[in-house]
Amino acid sequence: MAHHGELLQGVFEVGNGRLHRGLVTLPLPAMMSRATFIATRSTDITVRPHSRAKAGVAARLTLDHLAIAEGGAVEIVSDIPIGHGYGSSTADVVAVIRAVADAYCAHLQPSRVSQLAVAAEKASDAIAFGEQALLFAQRQGVVLEHFGGALPPLLLVGFKTRDGLPIDTLDLPPARYDQAEIQQFRVLRGLIAHAVRYQDANCLGRAATASARISQRHLPKEHFDQVMAIAEDAGACGVQVAHSGSLIGIIFDRTGKNLRQRAGRVAGLAKRLGFRDVAFHQINDDGARW
Repeated sequence: MAHHGELLQGVFEVGNGRLHRGLVTLPLPAMMSRATFIATRSTDITVRPHSRAKAGVAARLTLDHLAIAEGGAVEIVSDIPIGHGYGSSTADVVAVIRAVADAYCAHLQPSRVSQLAVAAEKASDAIAFGEQALLFAQRQGVVLEHFGGALPPLLLVGFKTRDGLPIDTLDLPPARYDQAEIQQFRVLRGLIAHAVRYQDANCLGRAATASARISQRHLPKEHFDQVMAIAEDAGACGVQVAHSGSLIGIIFDRTGKNLRQRAGRVAGLAKRLGFRDVAFHQINDDGARW
């Protein structure tokens, strides 16, 4: 599956007191990457489309992990836009790892899939764990904290910044957070844990908004203050961003009142401001289509 950027991204303490970079992904299961792997006698790996080079690396790493001295043909079909923060490359890589394992009737745990994904693309996210809410170390491929469930039901009004240019995540220098921000991340981590435990969309929105504000110092989004004003005027839970992409999302509690009217007004204002690809996304909602 894809994702719509992050709810939280920063630096966090682990049990031994060391700091690790980590993030909480906002999953977007409506968009998918699908991979097919056909084993061959040759040791070569071929990939279609040819531009999906990371997928070929993932296939080879998975074969090596399974101790299989064969190659194969990988084909990827995806409806995930590239380079905006939707996690397109991770979706490709995870799909390929699972396809290779399936071809040999092997079952890999999500933790192993994540580690192989990081090895293939240097930085990844937690989509191998599905819609579970996790604090995930994107450059080590390990779970820093499992929040014990999924996110509360949300409606997201998502869009791209007006320039909407693709961003190569690996070309971005890692953000250098100051001590005040690191202390704030500790609080935001606790807010996410509370939001998942009690299915509190408003608490989740507060954490996402604070993380988005911190992100403005490192990868600023144009018209961010106007987006914040729109969200506040509509009674939204908060604002989230792709911390290494062009995506912005305004978060609503899926169970809130007058949701269609409020979200529709937000979408209209976003379009009038010139934001691109305005869309509605249902998150962790098993009810009727909005």
